Amino acid sequence: MSISVPPAPAAQPAPDPAAPTALRDDVQPTANETLDRTLTGLITAIPVVALFVAGWQMWGGALKWHDLVVFAIMYAFTSLGITVGFHRMLTHRSFQTGPRLRGFIAICGSAAIEGPVISWVADHRKHHAFSDREGDPHSPHVDHGHGLKGALGGLFHAHVGWIFKHDQRALKTRYAKDLIDDPVINFVSRYFLLWVALGLLIPFLLGWAIGGSLTAGLTGLLWGGAIRMLVLHHVTYAINSLCHFFGRRDYDSGDQSRNLAWLAPFSMGESWHNNHHAFPTSAAHGLKWWQVDVSALVIRGLERLGLVWDVVRITPERQAAKAR
Repeated sequence: MSISVPPAPAAQPAPDPAAPTALRDDVQPTANETLDRTLTGLITAIPVVALFVAGWQMWGGALKWHDLVVFAIMYAFTSLGITVGFHRMLTHRSFQTGPRLRGFIAICGSAAIEGPVISWVADHRKHHAFSDREGDPHSPHVDHGHGLKGALGGLFHAHVGWIFKHDQRALKTRYAKDLIDDPVINFVSRYFLLWVALGLLIPFLLGWAIGGSLTAGLTGLLWGGAIRMLVLHHVTYAINSLCHFFGRRDYDSGDQSRNLAWLAPFSMGESWHNNHHAFPTSAAHGLKWWQVDVSALVIRGLERLGLVWDVVRITPERQAAKAR
């Protein structure tokens, strides 16, 4: 079953950007900013250090085929947990599914270590409410100055700098109350650290099982844990930064979102970002037959199996109405 226009989610408001209090009153308080920034710094830095270890391993000829297998498995599950789960299923309600599959996909996304699901969704809904305007948590175009320095500063902020700042993080009770009230998603969000631990334990166990040694388990953790985090995080960050700066704008979306074709295979289709901002609830971000969108293929496969339904599709007429 498919539908063209879904009901608007009650927890995805569009605050009046002309009202300054709307920007101040919807910021999520942070209990301990120093601790939050320290943990964020560690999560950001450790995979970079691991990259040097992986380089040393490759230089020494110690890289094994099973390391890449573990990387591929973990990247697939965690990236699709973000793109299919956090983003299309929960943020935009592009399809519906039952509680078991909803919980499983949300756990996979949590294992990506991009933050608890409710916080992630709240921030992304706020991004859409204020896209590339004051109030957007990670726009490269707001308050970064002009010229090359302003452009580089904006790109850095949108890519990674914003996760260290808390002046525009979304208030969860305003932007994600539906998920707070969802017992399955609330459970997944509250036990975020458990899914983080599993996201590191599983590649270790996979490496050990496939390679047959403790060393294989450790290299599985290196590639399926740290290197997978590094690649996936920066692919996600690139959607916020590069896809609001470089690429084509095929549709009028009211912001600076752009399509970046080369990033599509790595982002599971998320980099058809102008398409997405023009039609946020669409289950497919690749709207042309040639636009690679693995996430949309997964959703279509789940639909054929009867595991998801009410999949949102955008008619050619609606696409033509917004075409540039």
